[in-house]
Amino acid sequence: MEPVSLTTARLLLRPLGPDDAAAVHAICQDPGIQRWVALPTPYEPEHAERFVEQSVPDGWRSGTICTFGMLPADGGPLLGAVNAHRQTGTWEIGYWTAREHRGRGYTTEAVRAVAHWSFTALGAGRLEWRAEVGNTGSRAVAERAGFTVEGVLRAAVFQQGTLRDAWVGSLLPSDLGLAGPYAYLPHPG
Repeated sequence: MEPVSLTTARLLLRPLGPDDAAAVHAICQDPGIQRWVALPTPYEPEHAERFVEQSVPDGWRSGTICTFGMLPADGGPLLGAVNAHRQTGTWEIGYWTAREHRGRGYTTEAVRAVAHWSFTALGAGRLEWRAEVGNTGSRAVAERAGFTVEGVLRAAVFQQGTLRDAWVGSLLPSDLGLAGPYAYLPHPG
């Protein structure tokens, strides 16, 4: 798959590249990101370089993980990252945001844009969000972006050598006013 860029009212979402390695490394030093995101700890410069120079392009090429850097549309520093990645039978969304840029709605705006793109460009029929139980910031973003939290999956996240429970939520094309690739018949009860 060819990498693409997306724009929103305030953001440019574009594939991360080698020039982003230093910013990714700096952002991922945040203990909050290291607590909730499965990253090597300590997170060294070579981890960020491998991520932006190998993992991101390989994901786009294979069409299995489409990672966007989140930047201000009018120019400025990297704010975070959002990705859509293929899971068995569905697509999942993930994101992280630099501490100093949280609470401004950027991530919600980016998640909505990537969700819309996932439904229209990738043909996703369902988009899932998962986060370790207790990651209230991630949950708030998911809910503001329109995800319905469906429950708790036991032992569904492997973080820091331990299986942990995860919240799971979904977003359907119809939640965004879009037609899905298949008809959906919700349970009547």
